[in-house]
Amino acid sequence: MKKLFLIVCLLFTGVTFSASEPLSIQAQVHSAKWAVEWWMPRHQEKLLEKEQMENVDLVFLGDSITHAWEDKGKQVWQQHYAKRNTLNLGFSGDRTEHVLWRLQNGAVAGIDPKLLVLMIGTNNTGHRQDKPEDTALGIRHILAFLKTQLPNTKVLLLAIFPRGASVDDPLRKINADINNIIKDYADGKYVHYLDINHLFLDENGKLSESVMQDLLHPNKDQYQVWANAMEPTITALMDAK
Repeated sequence: MKKLFLIVCLLFTGVTFSASEPLSIQAQVHSAKWAVEWWMPRHQEKLLEKEQMENVDLVFLGDSITHAWEDKGKQVWQQHYAKRNTLNLGFSGDRTEHVLWRLQNGAVAGIDPKLLVLMIGTNNTGHRQDKPEDTALGIRHILAFLKTQLPNTKVLLLAIFPRGASVDDPLRKINADINNIIKDYADGKYVHYLDINHLFLDENGKLSESVMQDLLHPNKDQYQVWANAMEPTITALMDAK
C-alpha cells in the first residue's frame, strides 16, 4: 500500500517508473550488519523526538555527514539551529532508498516545517558506485514524496559534498555528475539548490585531509564553514512568506 501511494505521488508529479527499478528508488531499511543494531532504534527515537517537539520549523535530512551535527557539529548546531526548533534526520550510511523508507514510515509525518535541508547520495556512490542517473532519480523521488507530505515546506537541496583527494578521483566524478543533474531540480519556489563545495577545495580542486581527514566526512571545524555558507540562504527561505 505504501509503495502504491508513492507511485501515485510520483506519477502526479511527473515521475514515472521503468520496468526495472534501480535500487536507489526501492525504499528499504538499512540491512548492513554494522547498522542493524542502531538504525531502527534511531528511527523510532527520531519519531518520538518529533512528537515531543512543540514545533518543528527546520529539518536536516541526510546521511552520516548530517548525522554528525550531533557530534562533531554539536556546538555549531547549538549556535545556529537549536533555537530554530530543528530536527536532525541524518542517519549514517544512508543511501537514497533508506531515506525513502524513513519518509514513508513517519519521519516527517504530522509536522509543517518552514524549511528542510537535504543532502543525500554519496553512499550510493561509495557503497555501490550507482550510476549518477540512478542516484539522481532517488533524490528526485525523495523530493516528490516531500512535496506531497510537506506541501508548505521549502527544500534546500545541497550539492553532494566532494570526496577523494583530486578532481580525477572516480567517486568525486560520480558525485559531480549527480550534482550536475540535481541542480536542475530547483524550481525557485519549492526546491532551492545550493552548491558550497568550492569552500572545501583548494584552487586546484584538491580536497585536503585538514578539511576532511578521510576525504569524505568534514572535520569538526568544517561544520562552522558549512553553517556560515548556508546561513544567508536558510535565513532568506525561512523568513520568506
